[in-house]
Amino acid sequence: MTIKQFNEILQNKILVLDGATGTELQKRGMPKGVCPEKWVSENPSILIDVQKSYKDAGTNIVYSCTFGANRYKLEEFGLQDEVYQLNKKLAEISRDAVGKDSLVAGDLAPTGKFIEPFGDVSFNDAVAVYKEQVKGLLDGGVDLFVIETMLDIQEMRAALIAVKESCDLPVICTMTFAEDGLTLTGTDSLAALITLQSLGASAFGCNCSVGPEAMLKLIKNLKPYAKIPLLAKPNAGLPKLIDGKTVFDMDKDEFGSFVPQFAEVGVNLFGGCCGTSPEYIKVSAEKLKNAKPILPKVESLSAVSSSRKGLLLTRNIPLVVIGERINPTGKKTLQAQLKEGKFDEVRRFASEQAESGAKMLDVNMGMSGIDEKEMMLKSVKLLSTASDLPLAIDSSNPDVIEAALRVYPGRALINSISNEKKKIEKLLPIAAKYGAMFILLPLNDDEIPQTADGRIKEVNKVFTEAQKLGFTKDDIVVDGLVLTVSADQNAAKETLKLINWCSNEFGVNTTVGLSNVSFGLPERKLVNAAFLAMAMYNGLSMAIANPNEEILMNSKLSSDVLTGNDKGSKEYIAKFSNIAKETITKPKDTLSINELIYQCVIEGNKETIVEHIKKAIEQKIEANVLVNDSLIKAINKVGDLYDKKVYFLPQLIASAEAMKSGFAILEPLLTKKEGDLTQKAKVILATVKGDIHDIGKNIVGLMLKNYGFDVIDLGKDVPAETIIEEALKQKASLIGLSALMTTTMVEMKTVVQLAKAKNVSAKIFIGGAVISEQYAEEIEANGYAKDSIEAVKIAKKLCGMA
Repeated sequence: MTIKQFNEILQNKILVLDGATGTELQKRGMPKGVCPEKWVSENPSILIDVQKSYKDAGTNIVYSCTFGANRYKLEEFGLQDEVYQLNKKLAEISRDAVGKDSLVAGDLAPTGKFIEPFGDVSFNDAVAVYKEQVKGLLDGGVDLFVIETMLDIQEMRAALIAVKESCDLPVICTMTFAEDGLTLTGTDSLAALITLQSLGASAFGCNCSVGPEAMLKLIKNLKPYAKIPLLAKPNAGLPKLIDGKTVFDMDKDEFGSFVPQFAEVGVNLFGGCCGTSPEYIKVSAEKLKNAKPILPKVESLSAVSSSRKGLLLTRNIPLVVIGERINPTGKKTLQAQLKEGKFDEVRRFASEQAESGAKMLDVNMGMSGIDEKEMMLKSVKLLSTASDLPLAIDSSNPDVIEAALRVYPGRALINSISNEKKKIEKLLPIAAKYGAMFILLPLNDDEIPQTADGRIKEVNKVFTEAQKLGFTKDDIVVDGLVLTVSADQNAAKETLKLINWCSNEFGVNTTVGLSNVSFGLPERKLVNAAFLAMAMYNGLSMAIANPNEEILMNSKLSSDVLTGNDKGSKEYIAKFSNIAKETITKPKDTLSINELIYQCVIEGNKETIVEHIKKAIEQKIEANVLVNDSLIKAINKVGDLYDKKVYFLPQLIASAEAMKSGFAILEPLLTKKEGDLTQKAKVILATVKGDIHDIGKNIVGLMLKNYGFDVIDLGKDVPAETIIEEALKQKASLIGLSALMTTTMVEMKTVVQLAKAKNVSAKIFIGGAVISEQYAEEIEANGYAKDSIEAVKIAKKLCGMA
């Protein structure tokens, strides 16, 4: 199936997807704890029965039973060498089940690992893992691909790129969002949409995690910004334990009552996830039979995104400042650090520019004496976790830009593409492949046009070439090409003419490298500020500038009010009224060594913290003081930021790793004092029998260790008997249980009951994506933790430390 054919089908109908597969297989005899993919390959008639039931219920697309058929997941069962064979066979079984009347989607899902910059698996390794799976599915005859239940935007990107580099089939992408519209790693739904539709997804949406009501809101909010069809696959409400079995609280009729509302808000593909069955899909298909599809509302969208937030670059909004300071030119300290492979200045510039009002960060690593590509990659990875601002990738080397775009977990802006032959032939295709926006620099190999008319010709030439690769005006930001007025006093006028033409006639966003205009003049800030106001009056939408220059930013805020782009003068009032009280951060060169260690944990800087702690030890500062006044204080602050949703999982992990690095040096030096970290309570951690998911458990273990608990991690798929035996052997104070699947959460009750039978004194707390406080009460566990920060609080409370 081609992407064109896929879109043509969706012009006329809302496609019906299948429902839950795992529970249906278990109903038909699949044992707990087995590898589902291997079991189905050996019992194909069972899957055929399930998928025929879905087809008979009205399903147009069934998913191949390959959710866990990637190398990392199969490795848990010793089946890592059967990736190709299993994927090929499972695709063929699905084809046998539904014939040629229904479509088969090759199913890709999480590997169970975090991908750089959020984890240890390299991005290209992740792409290779998915390509291995894609090859088998292609040879098995799938019609299209679905990448589902993703928690991490970077892993989603890896899977999508793997498919796009392997074939031209349509690719559906669905992520798992909580009720607040965020993934586990903190990506909001708009950022995910911006990133993935630009990267080439054929449809986007959400599955699992929440029921129809919450998912309905998400689809409604996304529809105005979607260039591609939207998809929903909600759970049948929330899971509950009844008579020892996990059931969902929404029956097929209540589930079906939401289906017309999904059609009304513009869903284009609809199915069910956990708790649904062929009966649920039959009701849904009936409700959608006569529904008229609402097609995507926009053909293009001017927007960029970081790994967490999207930034719409629509017209008539306050000027977007792109912070220019992450550039080694003229910055001796930054230059010296980059030569040593350090990034403290990069962190500082990112933080300061965000606080001063920048909405994007320009990143340039062009200097002699370093490997520009390596430094760019490290900077991009660092900034992807340290900042939520989108990045502008700034280099004259196309290879550097391509490397950065490949690993950047968002939609970036390229700075820049001109009408130079090298840029047109090499950089434009790179921008198209990775879905990036780009700054159009109106010059060519032979000249920098001095007049607006000359620059307009270059804009038209580049745009003509860009259109051939699918770019629209919304994907382009024209650089006004500011030249210095000290050399030519007409230079500013020509730039203003170009900005006016781009904004009011051609209809594209514009930017300028602001500081060029005043080069060679005294009191340059005054000239910059005045020129900015003039450019904004002519329609300037973005500016590459230093947001730390107060006069410049005040001019921007004032001009936004005068042009009417700051609606209700909200930004201006927030800045200058008494309502907003600014937090003044001390410069790092004035911080004590204890404060520097504290700051390293806050920033997740595990490299520099080691240096600071060694210096502190040389200064005869006691290890206990450093632990309690710096490390513990900082990780508590990180926990507060996480609770307030200022920080998300990537920042939490980075801070925990920084603390771990620091504590490793201090631990041998700690003295045995009442209440310090050497008085450790033992915690047994395990993912329960039948469940092989352990990312959440591992993060909980890391956080508990950082708070002084002695963690004994038994791993995943652990029988109740093993957990209880180890708890008794270790004389543990606590047992922490994790489960991600509704089919395995019942094992938690088995552990609780066995603990009572064996008179285990350890308190038991539980957690996981499908777990709730109500469920903890039902099985008589001692506590419930929704995340790793909550797990620490519960653990301290249960041990009498809180």
